[in-house]
Amino acid sequence: MIRVTPAPEPPHFHRDVRVPGLRAIAELVGESPHPPRPGPRRQKVAERREDIPARAFPPFWRKVLPDLAVAYRRICAYVCLYIEPVTGAVSVDHMVAKSRVWDRVYEWENYRLACALMNGRKEAIETVLDPFEVEDDWFALELVGYQLVPGPGATGDIQAHVERTIRDLGLNDAICRKAREEYAESYLAGAIRLDYLERRAPLLARELRRQGRLREGDF
Repeated sequence: MIRVTPAPEPPHFHRDVRVPGLRAIAELVGESPHPPRPGPRRQKVAERREDIPARAFPPFWRKVLPDLAVAYRRICAYVCLYIEPVTGAVSVDHMVAKSRVWDRVYEWENYRLACALMNGRKEAIETVLDPFEVEDDWFALELVGYQLVPGPGATGDIQAHVERTIRDLGLNDAICRKAREEYAESYLAGAIRLDYLERRAPLLARELRRQGRLREGDF
């Protein structure tokens, strides 16, 4: 993982996500939505907002998935690889899970761009580090087997959190390591340029630079 700078909330987010989301939450606990909306009311599923099941929240966040993909350059916040438009699957990950806090379900600042694989693995795990809060030297890459390891800045409790995040998300499984290896070999063989690598695999590009492994003439 590398640090991700939060993108500003899209201008239409309040209208398209927050307002209908809060209306839905009111209905799900048997209250009248404000402002009212046309159509039948949603069925009540809980007495309190805190007890609404995660599956009951309408997925209004999908309306800003294109904005999220553009804002974060289609880079998965967790595996740090480009999500291909055709063969990949971009998704909205709720950093704080829907099952934990109802009042952040429809908030832009709680959304992270994730590939479907990482989103499915993370689910409601609370110990995964937040890409908005990690420092750039917390994760490093071993350039033989292309495994993520704690970086030079991951000391003490941070090291334990880094190791657990790698383990919980399966960031060193065969699929992830193979993807890094293919990008690295393509770059080192001269098949792709450094600027392309930086757009597609920014963590790998950073580690090649940090470890003095860039091709001659690149910097």
